[in-house]
Amino acid sequence: MTAASLAHSPAPSAPTEGAVRRKLILAAMLWGGGFSAGRVAAESFTPLGAAAARYALAAAILLWLARRAHGGLPRLSLRQAAQTFVLGATGVFAYNLFFFAALARMPASRTALFVALSPVAVALVGALWTRERLGARKWAGILAALVGAAILASRGAPGAMLADVAASFGAGELFMLGAVAAWAAYTMVGRAALTGLTPLTATAYAAAWGFALLAATLALSGAPALVGAPGAAAWLTVLFLAVGATVVPFVWYYEGVRALGPTRAAAFGNLVPFFGVLFGVVLLGESLTPAMLAGGAMIVLGVWQTTRPPR
Repeated sequence: MTAASLAHSPAPSAPTEGAVRRKLILAAMLWGGGFSAGRVAAESFTPLGAAAARYALAAAILLWLARRAHGGLPRLSLRQAAQTFVLGATGVFAYNLFFFAALARMPASRTALFVALSPVAVALVGALWTRERLGARKWAGILAALVGAAILASRGAPGAMLADVAASFGAGELFMLGAVAAWAAYTMVGRAALTGLTPLTATAYAAAWGFALLAATLALSGAPALVGAPGAAAWLTVLFLAVGATVVPFVWYYEGVRALGPTRAAAFGNLVPFFGVLFGVVLLGESLTPAMLAGGAMIVLGVWQTTRPPR
């Protein structure tokens, strides 16, 4: 079998739905840990520099894994090359630019609220694009998880935060909406790409395209990559962001998109702010209130309601 044919070969054995769900929970946990790791990296790297370093390493590892898995680096058709370019341009390049531009203009707690909008955006795009019918149960779960994320992100005062967002809606919020749209596009285009590519191959080429775009932007803009001399802790953080927050969860996420569909896979993204807060409490000593615990419980209940298989 040639490398070209292996590019679009299915996985040797499809994982069970239970295994996929467990992987998506662990992926959300790893992404949640990425928030705490990102704070450490920000002490030495600019946002664009951290993103470029993260995806340089992640792309190299993913391409190496794809080569080993397929007995050679898979070759893409023109259509597949275009699809993976769109994946890199949306899920890696645009998402990072929008997300970090938003962080520079709005409190970090607000970004968590907008991150929770991603499953809603995927569900809406899926309903319009693929005519997917979710039903009342799944919509109730999506909204419950969104409300829980709002409670968690606002530290128990969602009304005050929403009023503040409405009163001061500006460039930061628009950038976060751009990030949400980029992730929805990454998910939906990924569904189409995964009909002919394995999750590993699709993720590897998406990371490579995304890194190329990030590196080109960094070079052409003349923006600095560092704010200080990175020490061992900073480089270990970049290693975690590359492997723990990119290589592993991105492949698992696409396994979920292929096995469960975009809406059910994206719903697990609501667990990201939940784990982000949890790691902040455990690793950074941040406080946790009863209202935040209630918000976390709503997220878990909402994700379960959205993703449980139909009876």
